[in-house]
Amino acid sequence: MTVKEGWRGRFFEDFEVGDVYEHPLGRTITSADNIWFTLLTQNTAPIHFDHHYAAQTEFGKPLVNSCLTLALVTGQSVTDVTQNVMANLGWDEVRLPNPVFEGDTVYSRSEVLEVRASGSRKNVGIVTVRTTGFKQDGAEVISFRRTAMVYKRGQAPRIAKASGR
Repeated sequence: MTVKEGWRGRFFEDFEVGDVYEHPLGRTITSADNIWFTLLTQNTAPIHFDHHYAAQTEFGKPLVNSCLTLALVTGQSVTDVTQNVMANLGWDEVRLPNPVFEGDTVYSRSEVLEVRASGSRKNVGIVTVRTTGFKQDGAEVISFRRTAMVYKRGQAPRIAKASGR
């Protein structure tokens, strides 16, 4: 039997300005996702968890909490962008051009905007991407710039293997 290593994510040296990563997984947001996230984060806006209230708004149904959209699309990008992150440095220019509703499926992609060595740490570099999320109909629902410190190859903490080695 041949054991093959799984995807380990990109290291700092793997990023090039202009690269675009189509993230592989979409996610359909359920009512439970929206309600749980909203209440977990103590967001008291009833438009996210009170269907009767939301039915009276111009949307006619609950809106997905925008912080859930941000968290989901960030999470979708991890496998391609920050699997080997030391730290997130920030989210900037967050825009929400169209609403997300329960039952929508969100997909995303990221474009590398900037790659530079860290001035303070030899084991990481700084990577900035623009990540964009879309609904199943292609409507853009979120975009943001995210900057992170990404480990250089050979500098990340070791991950335990299934064999224990």
